[in-house]
Formats: sequence, C-alpha cells, structure tokens
Amino acid sequence: MSVEQSDATILDMLRRVPSMTVAEMSRSMGVTATAVRQRLTRLTGQELIERRVMREGRGRPQHAYRISEKGRRQTGTNFADLAVAMWQELRTIADIEVRRGLLQRLSRRLAQMYVGRIEGETAEARMRSLARLFQEREVPIEVQESAKPGELPVLKALGCPYTDLAERDRAICSMERMLFSEVLGAQVSLSQCRLDGESCCTFHVN
Repeated sequence: MSVEQSDATILDMLRRVPSMTVAEMSRSMGVTATAVRQRLTRLTGQELIERRVMREGRGRPQHAYRISEKGRRQTGTNFADLAVAMWQELRTIADIEVRRGLLQRLSRRLAQMYVGRIEGETAEARMRSLARLFQEREVPIEVQESAKPGELPVLKALGCPYTDLAERDRAICSMERMLFSEVLGAQVSLSQCRLDGESCCTFHVN
C-alpha cells in the first residue's frame, strides 16, 4: 500500500503524539482544515488511523485521531538498506554451493509466505493467482497469452521488487525464478531480463 507524502506526514505526527484534532493538525502542518480532513478521509479508509469522540463539558463533541496498529506498522517499514546490507554479506560467501543453497532456502521461505494464497488447479490458474497476489503488493506482474497455440502463458514482471539488489547482483533474479517455481509447483525459466535492456522480465513455466 502506497501512502502519499502529505498523508505520511500525518502518520509521522500521530506516531509522536497520542492523538490530535483537525485544528491541531492544521496548525502544525500549516494547511487548511479542509486539506487535513481530505487526508484523514483517505487514511481512515485505509484503516491507518482511527477516530474517537472527545467530550468536554456540554459543548459540541470533538473528534480526535490516532494512529492504528496497521498504521504503526505502515510507518517506518522501509527495509531496503537492511536488505542490501544482508545481500552484500551473502555475496561474500566464497563457496558457490553454499551460496546457492542459501538462495534456495530464501526462495522457499518466501514461497511459504505466499503459497497459501495461490489458488487454482492448473498451472495457468495458479499463474493468474500469483499475478493478482503480487499486484496487491504493488508489484506489477501480468499474465500474457503465448503466441503459440497450446503453450502456457508467460509471466511479465513490469516492475522489480528488488531493484536496488538486482542492480548490484543478478543472483537476485535467480532467487525470484526459484520463488516462482516453488509457488507454482513447476519449473520456471527466465527468458528476458530488464538488466539486459529488455522492457520487462519474462518468466516461462516449463
């Protein structure tokens, strides 16, 4: 789930302060109350913040907003630097077989996280289910029909979830191929790669 920068500012404020009213956010951010309410509507719809009623005396009740548990997980969850550092350490392993074994274990561990959400009895159905799952995670993958009759479709990865890592080490492409093989229960090959100047990565199910 992506969060707009202006919305992320509200989430950051609510991480530091238990709860805030629209007026308090408006003053802190230097924007109108209307602009704040628009952002709050988006964040409430995404279940990233919660609204509660504040009653003080006999006056009209006010609404205060606080970050939800889901919102707390959303903020500060950029693990890119950690992933790059860990990957660099993996690359220092001199024994090729040990390194390959680690890649296989990593792909299997990732597959365990996804496989329960993959549906379908046929390879094609599972490919489409995999594409939907990755799209939910904002990784654009499409299933493209093969030009040859009787052949399975191909998976087109229009974006890379590991861009920083892939640019440093192409082995990450092998790990993604292993991951798809584990999830689909079939051998998958990488026929085209963005690192070779192609417009996207293309995976064939054999």
